[in-house]
Amino acid sequence: MQIYADNAATTKMSRTAVEAMLPYMEEIYGNPSSLHSVGQKANEALADARKRMAACLGCEAREIIFTSGGSEADNHAITSAARLGEKQGKKHIISTAFEHHAVLHTLKRLEKEGFEITLLDVHEDGLVTAKQVSDAIRPDTCLVTVMYANNEIGTIQPIEEIGAVCREKGVLFHTDAVQAAGHLHIDVQAQNIDMLSLSAHKFHGPKGIGALYAKRGIRLTNLIEGGAQEQGRRAGTENIPAIMGMAAALEEACAHIDENAARVSALRDRLIAGLSEIPHGVLNGDAVRRLPGNVNFCFEGIEGESLLLLLDDKGVCASSGSACTSGSLDPSHVLLAIGRPHEIAHGSLRLTLSEETTAEEVDYMIRAVSDVVEYLRSMSPVWRDLTDGRRSFVTK
Repeated sequence: MQIYADNAATTKMSRTAVEAMLPYMEEIYGNPSSLHSVGQKANEALADARKRMAACLGCEAREIIFTSGGSEADNHAITSAARLGEKQGKKHIISTAFEHHAVLHTLKRLEKEGFEITLLDVHEDGLVTAKQVSDAIRPDTCLVTVMYANNEIGTIQPIEEIGAVCREKGVLFHTDAVQAAGHLHIDVQAQNIDMLSLSAHKFHGPKGIGALYAKRGIRLTNLIEGGAQEQGRRAGTENIPAIMGMAAALEEACAHIDENAARVSALRDRLIAGLSEIPHGVLNGDAVRRLPGNVNFCFEGIEGESLLLLLDDKGVCASSGSACTSGSLDPSHVLLAIGRPHEIAHGSLRLTLSEETTAEEVDYMIRAVSDVVEYLRSMSPVWRDLTDGRRSFVTK
């Protein structure tokens, strides 16, 4: 048996997305910038995909810019807001300590250029508040960027409330919605979102394609020069097959969002309940305000990499956090941000479910994780010191 439980890293492409892509690889293969009929058919498809994506997000079609993925969209949004602020003498940006590195690394680059960055503390439950944002906004604040849902611990932030604060104070608001799009209801107008990033492969679309929503009137700073594509905002011939796959995948996900969320959330809660029976394990992030498919635990006395390798031997594909940093030996910055000690953060496990996950698979994962944790602890000198009383437990 093999169970794929790493859907936060990437999802399996849906049949709908695959079938939507095929005609644009085999038949309608023109360059959408070409004036001939083959190119214009591709251009019509591009416009149709943009319109369908916009309908899913509650925005206008011209407010959608296609990108190579979420990281590019994050970079584009944050850099653009920074340049706009710089022109107005505003060089202060607010974010959180547990953002994706596509956000944090962009902010670090801007800090070297003289911008002042405020990273809000994250509460132990994995949440920030609109009041924290309101209290941090200054006259020279040009941007607030807070992720919609955390990629490691799955906690859902109060986006509408944060957006309302930013709108009231006249500050641009960007959200990295890579984990949320296709899984949670999004309405950029109702939620006062000025810019939003998403990536297709997180909701059963193809890899290497994403989108940036930028509210009409926001002047974007181009990251890529060389052509007039995407209304002059992102040079490079559009990847029509991938765009069509993304639009189809997002439409399908949004059409079934409530039923999928209900089913997957029930499986998530079943998995959380089962893993909570393991002694000295702790759930990371709020148990309720989290993505339907996200389960993230720390188990004291073990090391996460060994846990993942042994689970893989048992047929369970899991992760310890962000796939973008899986080669790092450092503990998760997300877990450190919510107050987990280094030694606990090293023993983390992220299991992320999809609509295809079954109850039988959840029960198997509970048994597999319990067995592997018990096995690793039986060989661990740290666990022996904890149980003998030479060291104190951190978890209950």
